[in-house]
Amino acid sequence: MRVMIDANILISALLVQSGKRANDVMETIFKNHTLVISTYTKSEVFKKSRQKFPVKAHISDNFFAQANYELFQTPTDIVPDLFYIRDPKDYPVLYSAIVAGVDIFVTGDKDFAAVDIDKPKILTPAQFLDTYSTD
Repeated sequence: MRVMIDANILISALLVQSGKRANDVMETIFKNHTLVISTYTKSEVFKKSRQKFPVKAHISDNFFAQANYELFQTPTDIVPDLFYIRDPKDYPVLYSAIVAGVDIFVTGDKDFAAVDIDKPKILTPAQFLDTYSTD
């Protein structure tokens, strides 16, 4: 399956020492699925890593240079009102997942849980691991 992740999952996996669950999500995706990252999320990871973890920012640079993932170009013309989400900054993230046709979107952001769509399936890291982890 094609799995898109939110910036918070990637930042936790790469830069937060206590990000074990995020690391497990990434490991499960790399072993069994195709990782999809939108250009919007990629730029968000770059921005947040430099703001919050300036000493570790090179880690995200190395990840994007070396990891095996599918990069989805977030459209510049985003169709409004396809769904409702509280934070307008989250709209392009989920819009990218929908337009990219991914099967699963993994996020720790609770605002996404309130969105009612058929595809992609929106899962927390715990839900993803409970359903798709082979360990």
